[in-house]
Amino acid sequence: MFAALLVGAALVSVVVQNRGGGPSPSVPAGPPPAPPPKIPPQGLGEGLAVGLTETRANLLWSREAQPELPDGLGPWRDRLAALRPRYYRLMVDWARIQPQAGQPPNWTMPDDGCQRGQPPCDAFSGIRDTLRAVASQQKAQGGFQVMVSIFGVPDWAAAPPSGCEREDASPRSRPISDQGLTGYRALIRSLYELAASEGVALKFWSPWNEPNGTFFVSPQRATCDRSSPAVSPAVFAKLDRAMRAELETLPGKQELVIAELAGLPGPRLRGAGVEEFYAALPDDVVCSASVYAQHAYAERNRPMSARGPVDQLEAALDKRPCADGKPIWVTETGVGGQDVGGDRTGGLATLRTDCRTLDAVLRRWDVDPRVEAAFQYTFRDDPAFPVGLADAGLTRTWPTYDEWLAWGGDRSPGSPAPDLPAACSAGA
Repeated sequence: MFAALLVGAALVSVVVQNRGGGPSPSVPAGPPPAPPPKIPPQGLGEGLAVGLTETRANLLWSREAQPELPDGLGPWRDRLAALRPRYYRLMVDWARIQPQAGQPPNWTMPDDGCQRGQPPCDAFSGIRDTLRAVASQQKAQGGFQVMVSIFGVPDWAAAPPSGCEREDASPRSRPISDQGLTGYRALIRSLYELAASEGVALKFWSPWNEPNGTFFVSPQRATCDRSSPAVSPAVFAKLDRAMRAELETLPGKQELVIAELAGLPGPRLRGAGVEEFYAALPDDVVCSASVYAQHAYAERNRPMSARGPVDQLEAALDKRPCADGKPIWVTETGVGGQDVGGDRTGGLATLRTDCRTLDAVLRRWDVDPRVEAAFQYTFRDDPAFPVGLADAGLTRTWPTYDEWLAWGGDRSPGSPAPDLPAACSAGA
């Protein structure tokens, strides 16, 4: 849902299943895409692991399961598969799939498969088809271990308005009434059962996406005073405990991933800083985690500082003995420009700069013993938040695609980071 940065980006980036329209950015001229790369066998090695968020199920099918895709999507599906992500982040917009309290979640909610109305398109049946596509990749080449991330409150599950809210705040940002907590637990069980029926294990669960940002949890403070205590950690604690209680009733071993925070460097009127948020979390919530998740975007012309979101998370965890030895995942990353949207109009030199910026961040995390994985958001550009690896119209990949291609798949223990791809070189 981000950079230490940019609440504005955080607000749009994760609204992934029910986004509005908007013009597509202009696409710089360039050669046609190269043939899809061959996909080597995959093992799950060591080193910084690659994860991926992508909401278009039509790009997730394996070639074996769907040899032919319409509208020229096949080569793009192959390019995504060639990244060989170890992890796949499944975004669940609860408000969209269960608008009525008396109806179960609609896991087959139709989706046109376009990107904000922009072709190429291939309609699919919601999360059920997404899980089927992921299962096909798991069978074909391994990887694609699923991490669930929930967001969006249905009207019937929302808490009433309160505190310091934006004028445009809506029920989908207000977790959560007592009725909502019951429904939230039922949602978790329903999704687990759906995935099991499709042969997909849901091992990793994130209670709520970006709970320190006002789009996902509102209000952040009871009064409109930046120095007043944040109330969002208490909301997240309720969700964490409800998810934990429900997962304990299910077969197998599921693991909690907390807290998927937006990368806010400090207290804001309608947002809580990373260290501020963790300082207010109860011990049982912090200690319940198997993984700590953080969002951190690289920015062109503003390299991630020594006090970036991951560093702030590590400082917060240093104060909690029960966090010792547990890994950190950067569950959203990518690279964009100072306009917080990833300006794609700056030409090839700018795109190469983006790639080198991302490369520097990945190398930094690779040598950090606490950071285990980094998840690219997304493969296909969202015109409202274009930090993906290919343009929204799927006519070309950006140099950052070559960067992630070099990092994907199997890396043996202690192996060096991959070389900077030629596509990212200033002299290419």
